[in-house]
Amino acid sequence: MVDNLSALIDTVQKNCTIADARHAREMTMCTFLLEMREYYRWEMEIPYGARLPKDELGDWLNARESLWDTVEEEDFAPLPLSEAGIDPFEADDINRALIPQGLVYSSGLGSFRKPHFVLAELKRAEVREGVQVLVAGCEYARDLIAPPAAMRGGAIFLRMDAVRRLLWNKYEEWQWKGKDTALGRAFAHYDFECDIERGLDRMAEAESEAMILHEIGEARAESLLGDDWNAMLGELSSRHAELLVRAVRDHLADCLVTLPTLLEREAAGSLHFYQANLSGLRRALFPALPQAYETWLGHRDVAPIAGLVRRGAAHWLDKARQLTAIYHRNPAQGDAQINALAVGDLASLKL
Repeated sequence: MVDNLSALIDTVQKNCTIADARHAREMTMCTFLLEMREYYRWEMEIPYGARLPKDELGDWLNARESLWDTVEEEDFAPLPLSEAGIDPFEADDINRALIPQGLVYSSGLGSFRKPHFVLAELKRAEVREGVQVLVAGCEYARDLIAPPAAMRGGAIFLRMDAVRRLLWNKYEEWQWKGKDTALGRAFAHYDFECDIERGLDRMAEAESEAMILHEIGEARAESLLGDDWNAMLGELSSRHAELLVRAVRDHLADCLVTLPTLLEREAAGSLHFYQANLSGLRRALFPALPQAYETWLGHRDVAPIAGLVRRGAAHWLDKARQLTAIYHRNPAQGDAQINALAVGDLASLKL
């Protein structure tokens, strides 16, 4: 085990707090409060479904914002894994020290260039299609936002704790709405009505596999798009432009790997859950996909949706390359030119 695990945890958590201090309040108020509630649940180790103490939560939130004010200008601290310490963004070097000890670490920049850090138990490590997959279990330090899966430094980092929390929150959301929806069909597939704990276990395993497939798809998409794509993504300053290009890449990744694999495996639960999470810009860009899902629901014939996905791979690759070309023709005006695109300019696929 690491010589001083508590010091390592404290250092990673301090870096997480600095990252949150700089970026957490950029969220909308509704999203901020929802994320803070779940962060409090994680930090206080409160079980899923348990009612949160209102007064204590309010006091904690005020104290956390005061803490942010004191650390916002501090530099990220090196991790105490060598005499000189290791830069917190050098995840490969850090994991060379931690993985043999049964621990795993991830760091990097997420959406809108927000830094993310997490230190966790290593559940397993494997290689899929030449890509290393690191699966994290119990999390010892983390920041406010917990992406369940991400590509970090050429490796896929999957967070099972974050997967389970996401699924539980979706289940609570569905219970409030109580409708016959794709989300409801997903929970029915995993038999939540009979045994919630077992259903959550089964769904977490299945949906974590779907998330790995998506990240493999992103790796394949990046190999097709080349360095110009990542250069564009790293330079965009408009939030809408970044959301748009990320949505196009998501569709490309899913048409290359995620959806063909789920269809081939007849993974009905994951197809329901995928449809349930197709929202916002991603849904607006690909209106033919919900139509294909409804056709599949009615006839259980995968041919229409499989054909759409095959055409989608070529379509989204072409659109991604168009976005890259638009941006690099005039980077100074790239954000504005991408923002000027109508959704209809990209969403021309028909069922």
